[in-house]
Amino acid sequence: MDGNGGPSLYPLHRCKTLHFVRHAQGIHNVEGDKNYKAYMSPDYFDAQLTPLGWQQVDNLRKHVQSSGLFKRIDLVIASPLLRTIQTAVGVFGGEGYTDRMDPLPLMVANAGNSDRPAISSLDCPPIVAVELCREHLGVHPCDRRRSISEYQFLFPAVDFSLIESDKDIQWKANVRETKEELAARGMKFMNWLWTRKEKEIAIVTHSGFLFHTLSAFGHDCHPLVKKEICKHFTNCELRSMAIMDRSMLGLDSSTTNYPGRLPPGPDLPSEAVDDDAVNDENTEKKIPNSGLSWTKNV
Repeated sequence: MDGNGGPSLYPLHRCKTLHFVRHAQGIHNVEGDKNYKAYMSPDYFDAQLTPLGWQQVDNLRKHVQSSGLFKRIDLVIASPLLRTIQTAVGVFGGEGYTDRMDPLPLMVANAGNSDRPAISSLDCPPIVAVELCREHLGVHPCDRRRSISEYQFLFPAVDFSLIESDKDIQWKANVRETKEELAARGMKFMNWLWTRKEKEIAIVTHSGFLFHTLSAFGHDCHPLVKKEICKHFTNCELRSMAIMDRSMLGLDSSTTNYPGRLPPGPDLPSEAVDDDAVNDENTEKKIPNSGLSWTKNV
């Protein structure tokens, strides 16, 4: 389809609905938005949310609840940094934590100097931390994560099992990941999503990761649709999109399709009967190296 093309049609079981979320305002954003060099400050190591950031989380939580989105999401994926995990559990976690009811809280009280109560893990989608959707790696201390064991103490019910190393071995103090490397990592993440059985997934991640990953999509759309896909996210913005598997990467069968005509047997429309009569007078030949065929009158 070119840039002026119309609607496209895809089998539903080859589609996923993705809800992309940029984390709420972190302490690094306050000065970094004014002066980019502020991102170099060690004071912003694994930056946590600001009080305004938590207000943004509360507002987005109200939206996903009132819109019905909360009940539809099968899985939440979060970048393993403090600001993204705080955003994920704050928006998609359960209601107030009660020791007598919850086996483990999603977040302990005051995690990351948040001055927030503990968050329940009951009646909410599973939250899984995934390294592939981290922000630009290297140089900026705000993009360096702490050890997984520290996170597990702060967020007991978040699943960190997909992260192989306790320490952050991906972040380098003197080497910044290139935009091309980040985009390639983003595509690896998107391909990984097709290995998941869940069909409606929320991804809580970062501005740079979102921009460079999503910029790889939409080239077959109208320019305004392309712009809508990859424009920069604001803090705590949620944007919902559908992604289609056109390459047979996903192998899941449909759960809603129905074969019809049970038991099976001939049930051809009249047009097909007419075609069969014509085909009896033709010789069918196949085009070499393809799955196509063509007919020639004899």
